[in-house]
Amino acid sequence: QVQLVESGGGLVQVGGSLRLSCAASGRTFSSYAMGWFRQTPGKDRSFVGTISWNGGGTYYAASVRGRFTISRDNAKNTVYLQMNSLKPEDTAVYYCAAAPDWAITRDEYKYWGQGTQVTVSS
Repeated sequence: QVQLVESGGGLVQVGGSLRLSCAASGRTFSSYAMGWFRQTPGKDRSFVGTISWNGGGTYYAASVRGRFTISRDNAKNTVYLQMNSLKPEDTAVYYCAAAPDWAITRDEYKYWGQGTQVTVSS
């Protein structure tokens, strides 16, 4: 069992930066691939990016590639999403999730956090 809690969301201006954190409970955190997703009202939850269990591999959606970076600290049971050059279309609720293997689709993720709101204002 893994419990996930996101933090770090808020209001930021266009072009600004924000770093989200996702703290996990459970001794098996380091064995899970971790992903970030986002959702806006009326739309499906969409993939943002993922990081492998040891941080050696990452993959991003085209819409955020080059602007967002995922990292993890297994000693702290935490995964991060660094978001730079933010755009209004990045406004969404951001969720972290844990998958037993490398995964880029929502259905492959087993555990989810409650989400944190990110609003990018122009």
